[in-house]
Amino acid sequence: MHRLKKTVDMTEGPFLKKMIMFAIPLVVTGLLQSFYNAADLIIVGHFRGDIAVGAVGSTGSITNLTVGLFMGLSVGAGVAVAHHVGAKEPDEVRKVAHTSILMSAFLGVIIGIAGFFLAGDLLELMDTPAEVLPLSTLYMKIIFLGVPASMVYNYAAAMIRSVGDSKRPMIFLAISGLVNVALNVLLVTLFDMGVDGVAIATIVSQYLSAVMALVYMFKTSGPLRLSLKYMRMNGAKVKRILYIGIPSGIQSSLFSLSNVLIQSSINSFGDTVVTGSAAASNIEGFLYVAMNSVYHVALTFIGQNVGARKFKNIRRLTVYSALIVTAIGVGCGAILLLFRYPLIHLYVQSDEAVAAAMMRFTIIIPTYFLCGLMDVFCGGLRALDRSVTAMIISLCGACGFRILWIMTVFKVYNDSPLSVYISYPISWALTAGCHLLFMVFAAKKLLRENRERNDFTETKKLEGSKNELT
Repeated sequence: MHRLKKTVDMTEGPFLKKMIMFAIPLVVTGLLQSFYNAADLIIVGHFRGDIAVGAVGSTGSITNLTVGLFMGLSVGAGVAVAHHVGAKEPDEVRKVAHTSILMSAFLGVIIGIAGFFLAGDLLELMDTPAEVLPLSTLYMKIIFLGVPASMVYNYAAAMIRSVGDSKRPMIFLAISGLVNVALNVLLVTLFDMGVDGVAIATIVSQYLSAVMALVYMFKTSGPLRLSLKYMRMNGAKVKRILYIGIPSGIQSSLFSLSNVLIQSSINSFGDTVVTGSAAASNIEGFLYVAMNSVYHVALTFIGQNVGARKFKNIRRLTVYSALIVTAIGVGCGAILLLFRYPLIHLYVQSDEAVAAAMMRFTIIIPTYFLCGLMDVFCGGLRALDRSVTAMIISLCGACGFRILWIMTVFKVYNDSPLSVYISYPISWALTAGCHLLFMVFAAKKLLRENRERNDFTETKKLEGSKNELT
């Protein structure tokens, strides 16, 4: 039997300090991942111009749409591991680990092949401006070749974090991120490549991080240790991962679908607005991943406490998660607003593109903490085994609302991109409130069921004692 050894005991306090210490490597990891695309945009923008920036930036929403469904299954793997760790079931952790790695590799190959051949058609469906379409298609085709590596790494990282280790994924991303930047500069400047060069640099980095994660899992002595003799799909674990992960994947994909519709609306304003929006969106991405790290904190801490049946800790963990993500959103958002001009000039140079980026910036950044709260409460619901509920709330509160907004409000007020951008904070606030409300209901239900179970156990013990006396 594998010995279960955790880096962080997430079922005993003090929680706030542990959550912050666990979150710091996650924040750094997320920032490093964002640096992939940022390095692409900055380097290609300086050496190949604003059109190249638009070409790279306009592919993000469609890539997220196609990959999101399958990447969402990594949440299922992470939650399943967290529950088994909390319940002290190392052999079950091992089964989840082997099943998840095989699933991620298989799904990564399928979606990578499909995306490569459909890239051009998908971009045309989004009304991508003709000026950037050829370069966007080239970039997207190459990026899809890296999807298998991205899938394997994200599944592995989710499971490593769920046993309490948030540092190793950070180290893997730090090394691969440095390789990405070095290759970007080398391929664009020395070999005179454009969007193809930065795309190649990105996927090389993704394969490197995946290899490092797999090597670690094959060499570790913990319950996540991989072995070729155990490398098979476990039917029960596949069902468990799918039960938790499919709603997350559907939510991610439909979120991306609403963003595709929004991107199509932005595309209608021309290539200058597309370029400015891509630059601003990339900067926002750094703030998003910093806040999204707290989603993983909530998912892991609450998940382990659910597995350990310590339901009374859920309220404190939720409050602390909300405080941490709000502090990150407001604090880092203020810094981005303060340095908005030099940051945007890193990506684009023309006054028109800078103005277009500023328009988006002033709406999204001050309200972005609402997106962080939405994600944290959603993660809490998933950790409470309410993944389907979380999906339904997100689809109605965010995706459905945004689609309705584009079909109604934007049809009337379509003279400025502001009418598109304002839909974001409104949808975040609505969805966050609904997630929190249902989280409270779910936690109370678990507490009530646990009390009833304990009362039943005590009653049986008393009856047994009476029978022995008689």
